[in-house]
Amino acid sequence: MKNELKKWSKPELKIYILLLCAKIDQEESEEEIALIKSKTDIETFNNIYNEFCCDEEDGCFEKIEDAINEHEYSPIEIHELKKEILAVFHADHKFGAREQYLEKVFDNILY
Repeated sequence: MKNELKKWSKPELKIYILLLCAKIDQEESEEEIALIKSKTDIETFNNIYNEFCCDEEDGCFEKIEDAINEHEYSPIEIHELKKEILAVFHADHKFGAREQYLEKVFDNILY
């Protein structure tokens, strides 16, 4: 099922990005989800998670790119988001090929 793009706030977009980071290796570990939940309130997490679960991977990338273009990010905000992305990648103590690929994709989208 395809969800239409909603206007996300920066914090909502961050949660969506972090969920994709957790899911990219086909496993959402408890550590990854706990880390993401610690970045927001439970209502926001649940809303974004429910939307994320209905999206296909290609749709996720489109939605993220569109949403990033809706916001202006300072270099500090980009640096902080990059740190949070890497934290999710390493939360389960694994950093596989798909996660490495996604890191490069986000570098291209964000910079």
